[in-house]
Amino acid sequence: MFKYDKEQEIYNIAGVKLGGQPGQLPTVLFGSIFYDGHDIVKDAKKGEFDKEKAQQLIKTAEELSDQTGNPIIFDVCCSWPGAFEKFIDFVAHNSDSPFAIDGTTAEVKMIGARYAKDTGLSSRVVYNSIMPHAKEDEIVAIKESGIESAILLTLNTTKPTLTGRLEVMDDVLSIAQQAGITKPIVDTTVIDKPDIGPISKAIHMVKDKYGIPTGAGVHNAVARWAEMSDLSPKKQDLASAVANSFPIAYGADFLLYGPIDQSKEAFFTSSLADAYVAFNARQEFRMRPLTSEHPLMKIFRT
Repeated sequence: MFKYDKEQEIYNIAGVKLGGQPGQLPTVLFGSIFYDGHDIVKDAKKGEFDKEKAQQLIKTAEELSDQTGNPIIFDVCCSWPGAFEKFIDFVAHNSDSPFAIDGTTAEVKMIGARYAKDTGLSSRVVYNSIMPHAKEDEIVAIKESGIESAILLTLNTTKPTLTGRLEVMDDVLSIAQQAGITKPIVDTTVIDKPDIGPISKAIHMVKDKYGIPTGAGVHNAVARWAEMSDLSPKKQDLASAVANSFPIAYGADFLLYGPIDQSKEAFFTSSLADAYVAFNARQEFRMRPLTSEHPLMKIFRT
């Protein structure tokens, strides 16, 4: 494993800490709810959904978080402006955890950001996400919302390579600064099915150069593969397990593991990878976890 020479930032987002050297803090897991096609959503435009099932999904994720030590951040997804308030209200009232506002368009996300400000929830919000081509109206909306944390997407459509991801880092960091973001976290951006390799190496390189908490939306790679291939459910689960654990070995501080329905598998594989990394850090660098709730202690009681 490794230890970075660059000092590593640690951010506190509504009680959830992320960042640091590999092995110091458990990986923060983002689980998506109310996403496009989520079976608990009855009417995406009106924001109507099965409240009992949604509540159970939130409860299960929080129980798994307690069991493993991996913090949860709920990724609240929305496609239609009229639904965002209902989705945000439900998650905010049924959990004390932070949550991300994740809209399909900048316009939808801006509505979520304004609502977070109006309801006094800005300190609990991670804006998902700021892209290198963000327009001025979105930048202003984020700044006016008072949101401090955002996912910065290293999306480079003209050069979708490891090098291309790093080339847009300074641009997206500059945009985040203009938007008033003081706790930027970097998503190294899945574009293609085999991208778990490049995004993992990019995570390592971003942390090595910038010292900023970094991770990726790993589920996107598996989902795109499954859409184009005849993967059995078992193979999909195994692919997700590898996708969730591989970036952690490269230093990932957070993962967007996909549908909250997959929490059981995501928390198990991620916590186990965290425990392996932390045990190595303790042996090689005499560096212990910064929390007694780390998966290393939860799983192996060491």
